[in-house]
Amino acid sequence: MEMTEDVVIVGAGIAGLATAVALKRVGVRALVLERSQGLRSTGAAISLFPNAWLALDALGVSHKLTRIYDPLFKAYVTNASTGDVQQVLFPAGHEPRAVHRKALLEALAEELPADSIRFSSKLAAIESQEKGGGASIAVVHLEDGTIIKSKVLIGCDGLHSIVAHWLGLAEPVHSGRSAVRGLAIFPQGYGFKQEAQQFVDEGKRAGFVPLNDREFYWFLTCKEENMTRDPEQIQRQVLEKHTESFPSVYLDVVRHADLSTITWAPLMFRHPCGIIFGNLNKGNITVAGDAMHPMTPDLGQGGGLALEDAVVLGRHIGNSVIKNGGLVVPGDMAKAINDYVKERRWRAAGLVIGSYLSGWVQQGGSKWWVKFLRDRVFYKYVFGWVGRLVHYDCGELPAVSSGKED
Repeated sequence: MEMTEDVVIVGAGIAGLATAVALKRVGVRALVLERSQGLRSTGAAISLFPNAWLALDALGVSHKLTRIYDPLFKAYVTNASTGDVQQVLFPAGHEPRAVHRKALLEALAEELPADSIRFSSKLAAIESQEKGGGASIAVVHLEDGTIIKSKVLIGCDGLHSIVAHWLGLAEPVHSGRSAVRGLAIFPQGYGFKQEAQQFVDEGKRAGFVPLNDREFYWFLTCKEENMTRDPEQIQRQVLEKHTESFPSVYLDVVRHADLSTITWAPLMFRHPCGIIFGNLNKGNITVAGDAMHPMTPDLGQGGGLALEDAVVLGRHIGNSVIKNGGLVVPGDMAKAINDYVKERRWRAAGLVIGSYLSGWVQQGGSKWWVKFLRDRVFYKYVFGWVGRLVHYDCGELPAVSSGKED
């Protein structure tokens, strides 16, 4: 079977669905190819900072989530070795919120026509065909034999992206740390305020964030290289091996974990040089989200940056479509995508660097110079710069006539 589409997006994660919504807002239909049988809920929950909410505002879906999830007003960072506690206040009107990852995906997917997402679609190969006059089309081959020709191909297929590999981007590298994540459920409630708690010790960092009065998203990052994949064993290993110095409140949260939500994974990132100098696009083919800029979770910016990508990509493609009377012109798509990459390259690299440094410094170890960097340099000077990165407005989508969006 052979098909022709204006835009094909590979991957129905946050970046893929958000990009499809952005394109729908500017009058462009996109077909989303997802290898899973349904929406992926891996990751349990996600923290969204001001930049993410501004992007969701531009996409027209933020109201669906803000009416369910309350903002976080403050956070506490506790040094487990010394007992010292630092309080972080979030500016009024710019508070982060923690949301269920599945709720975010569903909020985005609800904005799309029912036939926009094709599940169980596994990519086999990609090629680019020249059409003359500098224009080209992307040809996607699926494992079931389907061939899809598209004027634009956007890889939102995650950490080990096939599209990124086709573009020649190097594989992400291991940060030397791993993370355990999960949801804890207290059926009778726990009574916590809307505050995030974080605990730092030599070589590890942990914390939890309330999603509502009964559910908490919790995490542990450490230097564990090879943890079991069995959720019950992961929970036992966290409690018996990694949290002996952490307060009982954290242990209680881990004990109440929903085993079906517990995951372990190495923390990977793309070298900033690969983002700054690498081939993030070729003609009418590009990448977004983790396919472009996988990063460690220390700033909580993976999802936010993916949402920004979607809005910026939608804006550049939308401006081209508006200029061409509502048509996706292959010859203009290469420029629109190139402009998108230019706008995103340095911001993405900066956040990858900031996230890596944040994690390295905060759980770097007990040596005096590491403590000096963390307590006297990072928190005093660098942390403010890093914090400003999350107060970023990616802009709006161009307005189109109501008829073009449907």
